[in-house]
Amino acid sequence: MENTKPIIQAVGFAFYFFISGCATTNNANDPLEGWNRGAQSFNDKIDQYALKPVAKAYQWVMPNFADQGITNFFSNINDISVTLNDLLQFKLKQTGMDGSRFLVNSTAGIGGLLDIAAMIDLPKHNEDFDQTLHVWGVPSGPYLVLPLFGPSSPRGVTGLVGDAAVNPATYIAGMNLLNVVDKRADNLTTEKILTEASVDRYEFIKNSYLQRRSFLVNDGNLPEGEDDPLENPQGENSKAID
Repeated sequence: MENTKPIIQAVGFAFYFFISGCATTNNANDPLEGWNRGAQSFNDKIDQYALKPVAKAYQWVMPNFADQGITNFFSNINDISVTLNDLLQFKLKQTGMDGSRFLVNSTAGIGGLLDIAAMIDLPKHNEDFDQTLHVWGVPSGPYLVLPLFGPSSPRGVTGLVGDAAVNPATYIAGMNLLNVVDKRADNLTTEKILTEASVDRYEFIKNSYLQRRSFLVNDGNLPEGEDDPLENPQGENSKAID
């Protein structure tokens, strides 16, 4: 694994400088702001006219127990990636826990429809390839909004590709769409918080994303000086991911 780190780091640094070269503003804290606002506006339109109506219809026709079962199913599939990233980050104890969680839910949990593992003290963890790249020393690069995919970073793009490659749902037609609709339906009620708490929707989403990623890559601890985005919606004191 050590032999692969220089290669991964070189790719990460190259992507960082490529994106930095595409800067669209003089804002050092958000050099891609012009692109990002346009991409977010595009995503908001897609959500408004397509994804949100479908999610509302899905929520209306889907019984609560079935909705939860589908959410659990995709969460269980995600545990494959979580376990692999545990290992790549050398979190061996957590690797065993998350691997056991996947096995328990895949068998006793009827293919992951039931979260039996949570009942026997095997909680859900959140690890992805973006966090693994952070552990390996790859810089995040500037905030980047992807069309259709939303908030990310140059390192996050590589992370998305890596996680998709090990997710079985990627290779089954329609599975990813169902997962997206299910997640959107689960977040319909939280959208009101975003709308009411933010003066500038773009800034609120950006700072919430950056602080959430910082929380994750630092294993649950916000670095000193960073604020909770819900307490500081405009994120005046927000910092970069790393």
